[in-house]
Amino acid sequence: MSIKDDVIKIAKAAREASRRLAGLSSEVKNKALLKMADGLEKEADFLKKENEKDLAYGKEKGLSSAMMDRLTLSDKVIKGMADGLREVVALPDPVGEVTKMWLRPNGLQVGKMRIPLGVIGFIYEARPNVTADAAGLCIKSGNAVILRGGSEAFHSSIAILKVIHKALEGTGVPADAVAVLPTVEREAINEILKLEEYIDLIIPRGGEGLIRFVSENSRIPVIKHYKGVCHVFVDESADLKMAEEIVINGKCQRPGVCNATETLLVHENVAERFLPTMGKRLIDEGVEIRGCEKTLKYIPQAKAATEEDWSMEYLDLILSVKVVKDIDDAMAHIAKYGSLHTESIVTADYHNSRRFLREVDSSVVLVNASTRFNDGGQLGLGAEIGISTTKIHSFGPMGLEDLTTTKYIVFGEGQIRS
Repeated sequence: MSIKDDVIKIAKAAREASRRLAGLSSEVKNKALLKMADGLEKEADFLKKENEKDLAYGKEKGLSSAMMDRLTLSDKVIKGMADGLREVVALPDPVGEVTKMWLRPNGLQVGKMRIPLGVIGFIYEARPNVTADAAGLCIKSGNAVILRGGSEAFHSSIAILKVIHKALEGTGVPADAVAVLPTVEREAINEILKLEEYIDLIIPRGGEGLIRFVSENSRIPVIKHYKGVCHVFVDESADLKMAEEIVINGKCQRPGVCNATETLLVHENVAERFLPTMGKRLIDEGVEIRGCEKTLKYIPQAKAATEEDWSMEYLDLILSVKVVKDIDDAMAHIAKYGSLHTESIVTADYHNSRRFLREVDSSVVLVNASTRFNDGGQLGLGAEIGISTTKIHSFGPMGLEDLTTTKYIVFGEGQIRS
């Protein structure tokens, strides 16, 4: 059977499974998710063994330490996957929720009800734990999902799928509701993007090349989860000690994730006091600094930044640093080079904080907090399928509600239209 035939077969099965899944009760879906969580923990040794194949491949390809970190299925990561599924169980089921009702003059009661999207094609890179996260969110929200992870995580993703399918036996949730394309060939992505008859939405999550390819070639609506060129702006009124901690956390805690800080903007009136100390701390943490001309005066060890640096998502221990005139200059820089992902201002000025929140165009804008908080769990939404940088139909972390749409429901008593 050709790759095209394989993909069509999987998509047809997912469409049928989505119809069955949409009618299942919250209780049935929750029991299935709990079995999946238990199965992941029980099969931890199997998952780590399969993951070793991907780690060996990643090492051979020369992946960075940050990317290898994203690829690794440690006991902690596996427990995190299982706990994530249990968190989804604890969340309210959005399916069937009536969000509003109103009465028309003719007596008709009109309302809006949340329903699943249907079948979601999810294309992502590296992190194999996303396989379990996406499966859990889609099952709870009544959607079937077809997953296509990166070639680096192929064995891990297939192993997670096997554990999920085994766990779903006898739960009432059809196994075809969760599928992983069984190939690393790029042709499989080309084929899945043509299947508007079976797939309702494509969500690409990864690097710029992947996002552009999917957006340009899909016949199906796309919600982009674009790169995270995340900024921290240190205003002239900032608590500089606070600013240091926010920058260190944003850049160094997990540099290989999309909400890591990639560019630091510093008000010129505090640059002389702030940057020498900040630069030393970053360098001590192993961070390579790429700075503007003024930054080089205060951090001599920094390299000169190029134009390309300002729009780079490094996903590594590299930080671009620029001294700006004021908040307007900072916001102009973000508007030019940002990716609509995450921006933070460190300030004690109420007016500036309100301006930044109102005027900066990104999915999450923070005041006096690390960019690392752009995360569904950290924002109280529970697990997320990713962080949308597309404003239609969801912007920011996509949780359960964002995986549904609404339909109109109407209650009548025999009314006919005159």
